[in-house]
Amino acid sequence: MCFGAEFPDYYFSIPINERARRVEIAESLCVIDEEHFFVRGRIELPVLNSEEIFCWNVWTTLSKDNFIQTNTVWNDPERVNEPAYFGWLQTSLPGYPETLNLKTAVHTQAVGLIPRVEIMDENHPLVLEQKQGIGWPRVVELVEAALHS
Repeated sequence: MCFGAEFPDYYFSIPINERARRVEIAESLCVIDEEHFFVRGRIELPVLNSEEIFCWNVWTTLSKDNFIQTNTVWNDPERVNEPAYFGWLQTSLPGYPETLNLKTAVHTQAVGLIPRVEIMDENHPLVLEQKQGIGWPRVVELVEAALHS
């Protein structure tokens, strides 16, 4: 059960008539103005008393060096051994206080899977839900928020 953003939030600051020239975007990678680098990843929230995972597909920034490294190992099975990359969350998630620019750790997964994103800002409720899980009533709240955002 996944919901999320098609583009990093910063994408929407680019005027529509300039996007084709200034934005390079693939399914899970994005570069804006050759100086802002983004990767799509997944925030996983375990659903209590079940095997289910609620997930948010999100975008996070990467440094230029980490973005280049991500591209270098994108199709390499050994990429799972990469250290986590630091980033800033670039997706506003409904059902939470503002999530834009939360600190993240981006954990590369097996080829074919987008990275797992760990929220590092310990004062945000999303961190607790990521670590402790959520019940079914909260799942319903998040689904409703996602469908109406």
